[in-house]
Amino acid sequence: MRFVLIHGAASSSWHWHRLAAELTRRGHEVIAPELPIDDPAAGLAQYVDTVVDAVPPGEPVTLVAHSMAGFVGVPLCERLPVREVVLVAAMVPAPGERIGEWWGNTGLESADGDLFFHDLPAELAAEARQHLREQSGGPMDDPCAFDKWPDVPTRAVIARDDLLFPAAFLRRVTLERLGVVPDEMPGAHFPMLGHPAVLADYLGA
Repeated sequence: MRFVLIHGAASSSWHWHRLAAELTRRGHEVIAPELPIDDPAAGLAQYVDTVVDAVPPGEPVTLVAHSMAGFVGVPLCERLPVREVVLVAAMVPAPGERIGEWWGNTGLESADGDLFFHDLPAELAAEARQHLREQSGGPMDDPCAFDKWPDVPTRAVIARDDLLFPAAFLRRVTLERLGVVPDEMPGAHFPMLGHPAVLADYLGA
């Protein structure tokens, strides 16, 4: 299978590297584009264009969208031959919603502390922090332009120890907006780093 891994806000394609290695070892093709998140002139449309440009024509793809990339995955369904969308600890947009509105619209309460890598070994967590990037405000006011969720098979998986999007919160939002109960896996907000084999099993199921 061909997997397209789309990173979220303030992160990079590096944060997929352990999952990408696991999927490649299992014989899958992996594409992990680098979104222009540090470019203030780049909006949601440019993020979508970046992914489209990175995917060679050919076989259908499984879009794997992490965190804010939920907003990128929906419009991609009109631009690529998508066989499935998999949301990983991801924001689930409503039609026409802006990224900047999502937090208030969903009732997410803010949290303090290490919200990303608290479950990782210290050395890996330190390296993961080094690969974080500054997130520009470019896409935050762009509406996610769709009328209803794409007619594409969609799965969602939440991480049980996620402090940024707590499991109970994201379970509610996913059920309300997609009409499905999400699957669950161990890990914090970056389960692809903490549990790459578990996530690879899930993606290949």
